Amino acid sequence: MSFELIKKVNDAQKKSSVVEARSGDTVRVHQKIKEGTKERIQIFEGVVIRTDRNNSHTARITVRKVASGVGVEKSFLIHSPLVEKIEITRRSKVRRNFLSFLRDRSGKSTRLKNKNFDREGVNDVHDAALEAEEKAEEARLKELAAAEHEAKMAEKAAAEAELLAKQAEVEARHSEEA
Repeated sequence: MSFELIKKVNDAQKKSSVVEARSGDTVRVHQKIKEGTKERIQIFEGVVIRTDRNNSHTARITVRKVASGVGVEKSFLIHSPLVEKIEITRRSKVRRNFLSFLRDRSGKSTRLKNKNFDREGVNDVHDAALEAEEKAEEARLKELAAAEHEAKMAEKAAAEAELLAKQAEVEARHSEEA
């Protein structure tokens, strides 16, 4: 019983749809950075050299890039709320999951062989449940606006009928006096 409860909590923390990044992919990770009260998005672009626990809520990728001649590696929890999005820019042909051999290489020897892939298709991550919820919310707002419009029109018609009644009353008084 407790295992199912833990699994339910873990699944609730997962993002509903994420890009499937593999080892050898060149990715751009958009990460939220908080500096005091301000918040900004920082982009980290590099090669995925490791993927861990892909089906878990603790799924992690390790991205490596060379900045100013120094190799920089950063690990990202895929389902973290601080990771805004991950987009794949290149796919490469690799035959292993952990590309730790890239740490020892520099220059042209770090290049990986490109593989053709559908970039838009891979990066197009949409959540069907979220889209359905947005459509339902939009329909509800339209319905609410229509009801509000009908209420205004009824109020306007009532005011106009009241004015017509007053006008008829005034005309009746004038005809009696004359």
